[in-house]
Amino acid sequence: MVNDPQTAQTARTARLEIAYTTSGPADGPPVLLLHGWPDAARAWTPVAARLAESGFRTIVPDLRGHGQTRFLSPGILRDASAAALAQDAIDLADALGVEHFDVVGHDWGARAAYTLAALFPERIGRIAALALAFQPNAAFELPRFSQARKFWYQWFMSLDDGPAALAADPKGFARLQWDTWSPPGWFDDNEFARTAAAFDNPDWVPITLNGYRRRWREGEVSDPEYAALQSRLAGIDRISVPTLMIQGGADFCDEPASSEGMDRHFTGGYRRVVLNGVGHFPPREAPGAVADLLIAHLKA
Repeated sequence: MVNDPQTAQTARTARLEIAYTTSGPADGPPVLLLHGWPDAARAWTPVAARLAESGFRTIVPDLRGHGQTRFLSPGILRDASAAALAQDAIDLADALGVEHFDVVGHDWGARAAYTLAALFPERIGRIAALALAFQPNAAFELPRFSQARKFWYQWFMSLDDGPAALAADPKGFARLQWDTWSPPGWFDDNEFARTAAAFDNPDWVPITLNGYRRRWREGEVSDPEYAALQSRLAGIDRISVPTLMIQGGADFCDEPASSEGMDRHFTGGYRRVVLNGVGHFPPREAPGAVADLLIAHLKA
């Protein structure tokens, strides 16, 4: 039986109703595809199709605060930490009866993939991370000036008036990132509009703000449910799961140099591939090359 990738489904966890799509053979090796910010699950459509053709069962969820995924209660803290995203992935796998799986993540999804490999190595076969380097000990360190300039959007959201400004025009804010994080010509207005529909989620703004403000400000919302995971993560500087890292050589958000020299942090095998001329959104800008690399990695 082959799953229909167009049929959205939901799975209930302790905190969320997670929307997801599947494709490929129902009995194929499961691969969780986690999207980034500011993006949506549809970013994986061409790559997921290639994986499905190669015999993988793809599972593509809307991350918390995105698309059709919803919190079960207004009283649940809108925590966007990597630990929260990783636990969401585990909870989704549990709800689907999937014990062991591979993970491919882009941007926020890449951070979640590293976190899953760090915290739940017994559940994860292989990971692939696109655009973001591994952060040993989950530490956000002040970057050098050239990278700090590219992080203007994080500093903006960390200002006292940043939340109100983002809430006033969330899609305009997201569009700025699309316009400037990659060489021009990789998307059109229609594709942005279809993707930005995922930002209509009522929790997109609070999740976005928490995801970035918690890095640089004290006192941001943190769900105590993930405290133990956060504590463990702070003590992990090596990953034992085989890892592929795909870096856009023309990434104007996260400098390619930021993902260099990370081999020593991976004890289970590590390969970094730079795609020349590709910016911050490799699954969209170079889906064929990305799919080729992922299939080779996941079948190794």
